[in-house]
Amino acid sequence: MLFDLKGPVLCLGAGKMGGALLSGLMERGLEPKLILIQDPSPPDETKALILERGLRCEASFGALEAAPAVILAAVKPQVMDQVFPSVARLAGPDTLTVSIAAGRTLRSFEDMLAAGAPVVRAMPNTPAAIGHGMTVCCANSSTSASQRDLATGLLEAVGKVAWVEDETLMDAVTAVSGSGPAYVFHLAECMAEAGVAAGLEPELAAQLARQTIAGAGALLERSELPADQLRRNVTSPGGTTAAALDVLMDEQAMCELFKRAILAANKRGQELARG
Repeated sequence: MLFDLKGPVLCLGAGKMGGALLSGLMERGLEPKLILIQDPSPPDETKALILERGLRCEASFGALEAAPAVILAAVKPQVMDQVFPSVARLAGPDTLTVSIAAGRTLRSFEDMLAAGAPVVRAMPNTPAAIGHGMTVCCANSSTSASQRDLATGLLEAVGKVAWVEDETLMDAVTAVSGSGPAYVFHLAECMAEAGVAAGLEPELAAQLARQTIAGAGALLERSELPADQLRRNVTSPGGTTAAALDVLMDEQAMCELFKRAILAANKRGQELARG
């Protein structure tokens, strides 16, 4: 087995992100018998996964034969305080809590767990649903190096993983990668709308925008070149791309717009964290 666990993985909430993680973990070798799901009403796609893989799912667990090796907290942030205590009491001294709830601080989980409990706060993004996610983590001081490695291994089931040591940076992480897919989807909308303005049929304009962004993203991921060099490689002096970039890069307008947007998201994350 890929994961060296001394107990089950207890997933609190099995919605889109929780279900994606469970699916990815099983694809990487986690045995279904080591997965427990606490969710009174999992969505249809997770129900199908539960039936297909024979997973144990309960509305609430009264007791377990062994303490969880990992508690994966995957419910909405606004209901975490109501539902997390029911699984926190099942934790053992070595149980690692991994939260993927946006805006929930390490301290908020420490307050519901025994003193010295290891906690990792993680921010994945929606491409995790297809195994191309980007997750950034930070850990409390009680989390050992081996537990950080365990968290990395679990979250790599749905994409790439990075770490920050300063928890206050998690709001900036959320602003860039957590919310980032929405920015890219809006770019596709804008490109398609501009294509229509240039005379294309809406369906063709949408297809061109979608596939161009998907292809460029795949190239960016696979290439060792930085983004600015890839941009220059596409841009012939005096050509059509250069004409468009003259507009997009005029007085760094696009960069400044993204700075404003990401700083606004960062500020909102800080506000939500303060409650």
